[in-house]
Amino acid sequence: MATVLITGGTGLVGKALTKALLDRQHTVIILSRAADKDDANGIRYAKWDIEKNEIDREAVAAADVIIHLAGAGVADKRWTEKRKREIRDSRVNSSALLVKALRETPNKVEVVISASAIGWYGPDPTIPNPGGFSEEAPPYPDFLGNTCRDWEASIDPVESLGKRLVKLRTGIVLSTKGGALPQFEKSLGFGVGAVMGNGKQIVSWVHIDDLVNMYLAAMENGNYSGAYNAVAPNPVNNRTLINEIGKIRKGRYFTLLHVPAFLLKIVLGEMSVEVLKSTTVSSARLQLDGFLFHHPSLSEALADLYKGKS
Repeated sequence: MATVLITGGTGLVGKALTKALLDRQHTVIILSRAADKDDANGIRYAKWDIEKNEIDREAVAAADVIIHLAGAGVADKRWTEKRKREIRDSRVNSSALLVKALRETPNKVEVVISASAIGWYGPDPTIPNPGGFSEEAPPYPDFLGNTCRDWEASIDPVESLGKRLVKLRTGIVLSTKGGALPQFEKSLGFGVGAVMGNGKQIVSWVHIDDLVNMYLAAMENGNYSGAYNAVAPNPVNNRTLINEIGKIRKGRYFTLLHVPAFLLKIVLGEMSVEVLKSTTVSSARLQLDGFLFHHPSLSEALADLYKGKS
């Protein structure tokens, strides 16, 4: 069994991944600023402080695998210039600290798996591209595109240290325990499904369980290397997404209501660009490398997530 060192282990994906690793009898060490907490459920905690450029070197030396999830939440706050710096720097600086630790600490790490995001890509082109964006597409020159470019570049040096590197460009993660899905649900309490803008923008999503399995596959399969789009093979438009959530949560007792783009721009500011952007992303590379989706369709994914819930 492997010893897996995780950054961002207390977030939505980190918690689900930690449980899956423990279920498989792996040892999990979570890097945290509050490393004095007691071990729970077999989890070990080690200290790091990105701002102080400090990390527990013994934890790095003990690891066989590093999974790098750390980063300030993109949708947690309005995008002020200060917040945008926090979003970028939390990713880039944490990667730089890991690279430095691996370079300076004798270790046995074989693979580093880093989160990235489909924010790498821009809006769908006006010329139809049925397959969607593949991993070879260049980063789009906007805030998220530049952030993802810098994020991935900051972890790339681990390859020169002889580590296999996998980068998972993650789509909208669907989970009832946090993230986007509970936000999409909120208006249904008032009998309304809130469609963003015209609702035609494509949403490239992924079920939390499939995303966790992607990390496990990247860890266990030595053929995985480089960037992969961590999305389901069947993206849908925003209207379909909200309608499917409404049907499974409210049956026929809800109405779709379009929230005008101009109102979203007022409320969300620059972040509204991402809410209104259509981005069709291909999962073909993952599938070619043998990954099997348990939840490839939205209707089935939602049925699984909401099973047992009234």
